[in-house]
Parts: sequence; C-alpha cells; structure tokens
Amino acid sequence: MDADLPFLTGLDARIAEMIAPALADMGFDLVRVAVLGRESPTVQIMADRADGTLIAIEDCEQISHAVGAILDVEDPLPGAWTLEVSSAGIDRPLTRAKDWERFAGHLARAEMNMPVDGRKRFSGIVLGARDGHGLMRLDDGTEVALPFADMRKARLVLTDELIEASARMMKPDAASDENGPEEDASPAGTQKAPGKPDRKPARKAN
Repeated sequence: MDADLPFLTGLDARIAEMIAPALADMGFDLVRVAVLGRESPTVQIMADRADGTLIAIEDCEQISHAVGAILDVEDPLPGAWTLEVSSAGIDRPLTRAKDWERFAGHLARAEMNMPVDGRKRFSGIVLGARDGHGLMRLDDGTEVALPFADMRKARLVLTDELIEASARMMKPDAASDENGPEEDASPAGTQKAPGKPDRKPARKAN
C-alpha cells in the first residue's frame, strides 16, 4: 500500500487512484475520499497541502475544479453527484501510514472492523506505523499494532499540544500575518459543487 494514499476500498479507492496524481501535481496531498448516498451521491474529498499545512478556501476551489473535471471524464458515478472539498483540519483523520508517522506522540482514537486483543475501540498515543499497522500506546502503558486493512476509522484528539504543533506547521508568512492569523490557522470551509449532468458545475464556498 502506498504510504501517500489513504487506506480505502471499493469505489472510494477507485476515485482516490483517479484523482491523487492530479492533486500531487498541484501540490496537494489526498487525505480522504468518501462517497455518501446512492441516488444522488456526495463525493467528499479531504486534502492537505503537500508541505503539511492546511488548505485554504482558494485551494478548495482549485481542487474542486480539477477533481470535478476528472470525475466527469472517468465517470465512476452514474447520474448526478455533488462534490465537497475540505481541509483535513487540526483533529484530522489518520488515513495513511505517513499520518501515523507524522503525528507520533499525539493522542488519537481508533475503531476497528475486527477485534484486536478482544476489543474494537482504542485510545492512546500514536507511536508511528510499521508493516501495515498503526502503532499506539494505550492509557495502561501497553502497546498495540492495529492493522490498517481492518481499521474503520482513526482520528487525532484535539489537545493543547496538538494545537501548538499544528501552529508550528503553518507557513511563516501565515503565522506572521497580523491581519488574520486565526483565519489562516483554522480549517478551510467546505467547497461544494454539483456534478453531472450539468458538466459545467458552478463552484461556491460555504
């Protein structure tokens, strides 16, 4: 499994493989893809800048146009669909091996599809990733290896330490902008765009 791609299956994985190369060329990392609903599905795209900083509304617009064009051509979804693009945020999901490496030392929660050591839910400190597993130290000091293939979801827990670390990850020019540092440091708003059958969807940020 590519450490730069989220751990996905089915249609979500197909769409990720379609759009990840284009996002990489634009300087973005794909964090998550989720297709919700059936008759008029919503395609949710979560992304970061390749340097690890949070994306802005303008970035969401660029990603929305690029992904919308790819989905129109590749046509993985029958009928009409809606595209939503957003930042991963500070208390982000851990969807890739490199997320587990990057956020080692921070508190996270994980939920498994199959039990590990007799349980499905875990909370503890992220220790990294190894051999297709996310490593975590639990509150009682024990360490567990959670297989990505069986992981339903995992997400960082918002703590003061995580907020401080996220602020240090921000670009220097964003951190020094006196006119709006708080806005730059927060997750971008979701960018929504209708998909087919219009073929020329209007994009607007909420």
